[in-house]
Amino acid sequence: MNPDKLKQEILSKVEEYYRLVHKGSSSFIAGTTKIGYAGRVYDEREMVNVVDAALEFWLTYGRFSKEFEKKFCDFLGVRFCNLVNSGSSANLLAFMSLTSDGLGDRKVQRGDEVITVAAGFPTTVAPIVQYGAIPVFVDVDLQTLNVDVSMLELAWSTKTKAVILAHTLGNPFNIDAVQQFCRTHGVWLIEDNCDALGSNYKGRYTGRFGDIATSSFYPPHHITMGEGGAVYTNNKDLARIIESMRDWGRDCWCPSGKDNTCGKRFEHQLGELPFGYDHKYTYSHFGYNLKASDLQAAVGCAQLDKLKQFCDLRRRNYGLLREGLRPVEDRFVFVEPTPGSDPAWFGFLMIVRKDAGFSRKDVVDYLESRQIQTRMLFAGNIIKHPCFDVMRKEQRGYRVIGELVNTNRLMEDAFWVGVYPGMATEMVEFVVEEITKFCSRAGSRS
Repeated sequence: MNPDKLKQEILSKVEEYYRLVHKGSSSFIAGTTKIGYAGRVYDEREMVNVVDAALEFWLTYGRFSKEFEKKFCDFLGVRFCNLVNSGSSANLLAFMSLTSDGLGDRKVQRGDEVITVAAGFPTTVAPIVQYGAIPVFVDVDLQTLNVDVSMLELAWSTKTKAVILAHTLGNPFNIDAVQQFCRTHGVWLIEDNCDALGSNYKGRYTGRFGDIATSSFYPPHHITMGEGGAVYTNNKDLARIIESMRDWGRDCWCPSGKDNTCGKRFEHQLGELPFGYDHKYTYSHFGYNLKASDLQAAVGCAQLDKLKQFCDLRRRNYGLLREGLRPVEDRFVFVEPTPGSDPAWFGFLMIVRKDAGFSRKDVVDYLESRQIQTRMLFAGNIIKHPCFDVMRKEQRGYRVIGELVNTNRLMEDAFWVGVYPGMATEMVEFVVEEITKFCSRAGSRS
């Protein structure tokens, strides 16, 4: 049989299998059907792509990876993208690229300081600590959940080399103020865009403003590969460092399976190696192997085609929740979009007011009992976690500016529910109904 014809038959059967097994047809049953905080949304195109990649059996970085990186750059309007195996790896790679000797005086060295927030996900902070640099934590603004930009100058010191900030739950931070601070002091900006892919700030997608930006493609995120992430930049020199560190630290830029792209594979003299030592096995950094597989990239290519639609649905669901919950604004503080932004929301966060008449635990327990999944704001305050026990006890390894009053408030009183594209309107309406019902039953405020 002709291999191409057989392949098309296999892929056609995959489509048929999707329709028989994966295509959801069950109706929503209020109080019984689980409403997740997030989840994968896919159809036959993702399954066909991953089987296509499996039949090719290249497995590692290949044609789907290249296609994904190009499509991702085209969507965001950035020049360089490196696909990696997770968003956490993306943050690790982004930070470690700033430690390259190739950056001269601007390289981050052990003992240098990096300004960030404690109200976020741990792997935004972890690479700083793991390398031996010093995270400097500032507070956040309760209205936007993002960095309180008035504290940046208070956090600055002669050791400050970088700022690393996430767009919390898809809401862009005050990019103008942060960029101005970074330009004034000549420090790097890493834009953690993991929760905000497709968000806009003053007409431009987030991820285009930092020296480096990162994304995650874990299932709850705006698109998914199962696992996966990306590091992207408009800076050619940083892009070369990022690629080297992703790919074992090698100096060679040949893609996997290719040799002698430059035509001078045996004509280099680098370090103290003998002249002509194989450039493919010459290393300019202490790197990693953080590449994603081509099977993951195949899923991502199909997901990217749906990204705009996914973002529109997230905005729709957020808007329905925000409008529907206006009657209980006396019980919760709600998040507002950063001025000039149009978030592709990752979640809908509520802060229980101190005089609400109930606690966060009360409302979370009720919602979970009604099959509505909830989440805290990630680490809440990362400094309070066991991973900081030794540093906290010995008062070393990090600095805190002020009292982190708002960060602690989020840790104590905030939670969020989903807005992901798989939430049908009737699900969103049920969430509104149940929160409203809970507030009514909670009675008058004490």
